[in-house]
Amino acid sequence: MTNPIADPGHGHSPAAWTAVVIMLIGFTAATVAFCFEQPTLVWITAALIPIGALVGWILAKAGYGVKGPKYSPKAH
Repeated sequence: MTNPIADPGHGHSPAAWTAVVIMLIGFTAATVAFCFEQPTLVWITAALIPIGALVGWILAKAGYGVKGPKYSPKAH
């Protein structure tokens, strides 16, 4: 059994990786749109940030989170 303090398991699941990638794409695209002074595109791409969080939550509930039945941790 693993030590929960030494290995909290946060960020090492398909749900977490998917959420973070979607949010990073949204943040990056919104920053580029801001630099090109496209306010409509800034808000459209910034909407990907809460969408990414929602997708991560849905995937975690579907079993792809750290303690989900569909997640198998990798050996270090």
